[in-house]
Amino acid sequence: MLSRRTLLRAAALLPAVPALAPGTAFAAVPDLAPLPPLNRTLFAPHEQRFARYLATLAPMVNDMDDTGFFAGGWWRSPSAPYNARVQEHVFTLAWFHANARPWNPYTGNADLLAALDAALGHYLSLQHSDGSFPEYNRNEHGLAPTGFGLGYLAKTLVILRATGALPARQSQLGAALRRAMTWMLNPANRTVWQEPLHYSNQTASGLAGAAVALKLDPDPALAASLTEAFARIAATGVSPAGFFHEEGGHDMNYNFEVMLPELADAYHHSSDPHLVDMARAFTGFLSYNLLREPDGAGYLVNVAPSTRTSTRWYDEVRPDPDRTALNWTFTRQVPLLSAFMTAREDLAEARAAWAASTEPVTPLAKQDTSPRILTHGLYGEGFPSRGQRAAAIADLPYLASHDFVELRRDGGLDFLYVRKPGLYLGGYFGARASRGRTGLTFLWHPEAGTIICGLNDNDYACWSTVFPGQAPDSDGPLPATYFHGAPGGREWTGGRAPAALGIRYGNANVTTDVLVTRRTIRRAVRANSAATEQIPLVLHPEDVLTFTDGTRATFGGSTTATADGLDVRRGRTTIRFRWGIPLQATIAAGSVRYFRDGARRFHALRVPHQGTFDLTVILG
Repeated sequence: MLSRRTLLRAAALLPAVPALAPGTAFAAVPDLAPLPPLNRTLFAPHEQRFARYLATLAPMVNDMDDTGFFAGGWWRSPSAPYNARVQEHVFTLAWFHANARPWNPYTGNADLLAALDAALGHYLSLQHSDGSFPEYNRNEHGLAPTGFGLGYLAKTLVILRATGALPARQSQLGAALRRAMTWMLNPANRTVWQEPLHYSNQTASGLAGAAVALKLDPDPALAASLTEAFARIAATGVSPAGFFHEEGGHDMNYNFEVMLPELADAYHHSSDPHLVDMARAFTGFLSYNLLREPDGAGYLVNVAPSTRTSTRWYDEVRPDPDRTALNWTFTRQVPLLSAFMTAREDLAEARAAWAASTEPVTPLAKQDTSPRILTHGLYGEGFPSRGQRAAAIADLPYLASHDFVELRRDGGLDFLYVRKPGLYLGGYFGARASRGRTGLTFLWHPEAGTIICGLNDNDYACWSTVFPGQAPDSDGPLPATYFHGAPGGREWTGGRAPAALGIRYGNANVTTDVLVTRRTIRRAVRANSAATEQIPLVLHPEDVLTFTDGTRATFGGSTTATADGLDVRRGRTTIRFRWGIPLQATIAAGSVRYFRDGARRFHALRVPHQGTFDLTVILG
């Protein structure tokens, strides 16, 4: 086999081949032969993630049109010929063509190579002269298609050079990558670089791709620009609160499942220390916002502040495909991150069960086919052991300490975390970003786990005072002030946790005072009109739900009672909600379920009132 150096030298001698014009038709892209039934036992454990992609390969290729466009809606929307992101599966085709495995019948397949050639031709035809690619319209110079495209095209070129396939395309790819890097790494390019960044994951993806491309074709000037870019993203992409900037705030999905793995990808090729610093900062923020369930189900997400997506939980064991898998890269330098990874022994058990299953391997659902799952499988694995993970879990702030107040700020956004011996309470206050919901966001108990967890982008599932027309105060800015003791006393701005913390927040229509003590939360609402107190509960099927008038509420249904409170009994713990005077209250199940088994379920407790409402939550 030729050495990598020989391949690189040979590629450098090839003449440049211009990219084809958009819409160029090739000879008909041949159909790929159907996949025979897969034998699960042939897959090495760490390559099980490829199985469903292999089952998807022929249907996806056979939907391509003769211009090389991945028609069929398999990946990204709009599913339009001008959307460069649709073409990211060129890496998938290249990988299956190049890699011989006992389970891969497409290795060296001429029809697959012809499809890859056509797909690359269409992909490269979309690049603008400045190096950028479009996504939502043909004339767009987009950050996401260029950033992610850099990674997929560079990794595809790695494969082609290693096998010697498609030499003309290799030359085109090298030139296209240089143009894209020149565009991405220019600090004056405000589509890529803002202060702070608007979509940090997209910028990070471009830097990760550039790191791969510069290993293929070293360039001192571009390498210096990349080093400067790593320092710049560390300064502009990380909030003072610790999260990565996404659409004006924090988003759990993009931060944990896209941005952090992209930083890990970049670190594999660059070892830049800024990337470790960023991972450490985010892990600190993450450690306050993933709520560990004591029964070992996994973590519920403090999702109310999320600006773009609605990831609500992470299972204790996340088998393939796992979008967070590459985050293991940072666990040596940032041990706390191990708390949020699957333990290697648990993953081995899940993979053994997959191999033993007799169920057929089915294609992935359209749109749920991210090729990044495959690219992040290129680096080996270093998941923490159960012991390492348990040690990290013990270091989570709300498990390591029973008494703190943590206030993290970013401009007009406040992220508040209050730990007392009998509770852990979260709040998100201030200007509000995009789809987030402000106010109190979660309540957790050390034995019972999460009791209350508000959702984002949902006016029926936030902890709010709701006005007629289903208008919650949480769907808007709610600036807050913090006090030593009852609201209205001496203000608290940080430092040692007060024995009792007061919070006052509101808008022109309502003021809410909250007092948090060791095992009690008192919430006093003063609104200028009739409203409804709305509390988003996370309930278990075994929970016993009893109104103070004796009415037993039904899990998964809807129950109304005239009472002055509700008891939620979970195991040995009772959480008491008391509002002092008999009012007509309803507890009703929603459609949202949690964790893979779906047993936990969202329920809303709603209590209408005339504008004055005093709630006490007592955690047993």
